[in-house]
Amino acid sequence: MATIFKIAKAVVDNKEVSTEKKSIKNKQRVLALSSRGINYRQRHLLNDLEALLPHFKKDSKLDTKFKLGVLNELAELNNCNNCVFFEVRKRRDLYMWTSKTPNGPSIKFHIQNIHTMDELKMTGNCLKGSRPILSFDKNFESEPHLILIKEVFTHIFGVPKGARRSKPFIDHVVSFTIADNRIWFRNFQIVEKDPTDPNKKANDKDVSLVEIGPRFVLNIIRIFEGSFCGATVYANPEFITPNQIRHSINIQKAARYNKRKMAQRKRQLKIANIEMSEDSTNEINGED
Repeated sequence: MATIFKIAKAVVDNKEVSTEKKSIKNKQRVLALSSRGINYRQRHLLNDLEALLPHFKKDSKLDTKFKLGVLNELAELNNCNNCVFFEVRKRRDLYMWTSKTPNGPSIKFHIQNIHTMDELKMTGNCLKGSRPILSFDKNFESEPHLILIKEVFTHIFGVPKGARRSKPFIDHVVSFTIADNRIWFRNFQIVEKDPTDPNKKANDKDVSLVEIGPRFVLNIIRIFEGSFCGATVYANPEFITPNQIRHSINIQKAARYNKRKMAQRKRQLKIANIEMSEDSTNEINGED
């Protein structure tokens, strides 16, 4: 009797384990916040991302820019296992941190060429809270650090089924394309045409894409082993800081200014020499 009871209990336990395995869900929640000193365009970009991705949780601005380990605690308090942090330097340079909290990895990007939805004024429109299709360039499979970035982006920008505030529809595509050693972010609406439309032409496609926005470019800086800390796994050798770019531009401007001033001095000296030679000839002619 005891043997039969043990066998029956083992069968029930196996069923419970199998049901638990079947009920496993993709629970991805993202904490989104920024540092102090963010301007209106950068703030609108963060709001656009929050509107597009319903599993984002927006938090208040972070006061510190150096002790970023606090973000792991904030993510834990908000029950989030991903974090997107906008770090602003000198009120003009925007950096984006993406991290898998609390163990990592974390990636630091420099954001360039920001265009928000309000600026673009595209004709496309999608349902707020709908789930996107993630489209990655084939170059993401070419190098190990790009494979890691693709996996992190899949967890952050991929809205899981049944997420908070999400709708059971898929009507837009989030595209990540690699060009010029940078990642280009684009968002498109999926437009389906009515097959019974009398104005439809034979060459018209049933499905087309219309850009919505926002759009921006991500320049990879570093990949860290931990969450906002740890050893450097990858460093972009082609990355040049905005300070160095501005410094080189100022040097070029200073060189052009010095060249122009030298030309003005040479011209003034030439005019003075001509006037002195004329005066000396006049004096000689007067003595004669």
